[in-house]
Amino acid sequence: MRVRRLPGVAALLTAGAVAVSGCGTQHAERRAEAPPPASPPAAAAQQGPSAVTPEPVIAPRKTLRLGAKGKSVTWMQKRLKELGYRPGRIDGQYGGTTLAAVWAFQKVNGIKPTSTIAKRTWQALETPRAPKVLVPNGKATRAEVNLSKQVMVLYVRGQVKLITHISSGSGVPYCETTTWQGKEQRFCGSARTPTGDYRTTWRVGGWHKSYLGELYNPIFFNGGIAFHGALSVPLYPASHGCVRMPMNVAEELPGLLGKGVPVHVKGAYKRA
Repeated sequence: MRVRRLPGVAALLTAGAVAVSGCGTQHAERRAEAPPPASPPAAAAQQGPSAVTPEPVIAPRKTLRLGAKGKSVTWMQKRLKELGYRPGRIDGQYGGTTLAAVWAFQKVNGIKPTSTIAKRTWQALETPRAPKVLVPNGKATRAEVNLSKQVMVLYVRGQVKLITHISSGSGVPYCETTTWQGKEQRFCGSARTPTGDYRTTWRVGGWHKSYLGELYNPIFFNGGIAFHGALSVPLYPASHGCVRMPMNVAEELPGLLGKGVPVHVKGAYKRA
């Protein structure tokens, strides 16, 4: 399979744009072997009576808008990464990749997603909430997809390893006509991401063409429904049923999420 070069940051997110998502893929003949999950960082030592009180986190509190550059952006990127989000390169540039991490953080912390970093977001970065646990008695290593908040959380050995913004199935019925397996065919469906408890199965490295479009580094967990990278991951459900995520997250996820790992899909998105 030919792997294309990744697009630039500017193309990673198109807030408000709906792009065709390649869901509904039939089982591939060739399967790539899943790597084992990466080892999580060592657990923090238990605090005792003599434990040193950690220094308070103090955010820059400078209002930032998309396109901003400088030390305040660098601080924000480092803090997001420290908390389990994926802002991309720590380069002091507030672009599309960092915006996706900001959206995920804001949603977890009960803030309406916006590209502007102001008082509420800075306060939350100082004293952040943990993501809501959807399956309290779940396996220590699992993925939880919160359709209500459009967020996915990956736990590895009981620790939050990754938190990301997603875009799931739009719920809008569709019919697509495309050339598949050498002939023109028509495919129809409801564009839903079904809730339930699943496990990761097969995967493909790089770009994978399905009869509804293309998926980057897909990891399937429910028939033809997969986690995958996409060029458009808007703030609302927009796919044919798959779970879209930013390209930089899809680049990293295969090294963290092995085969046979539980995937729990809960909730329902409510459109305003």
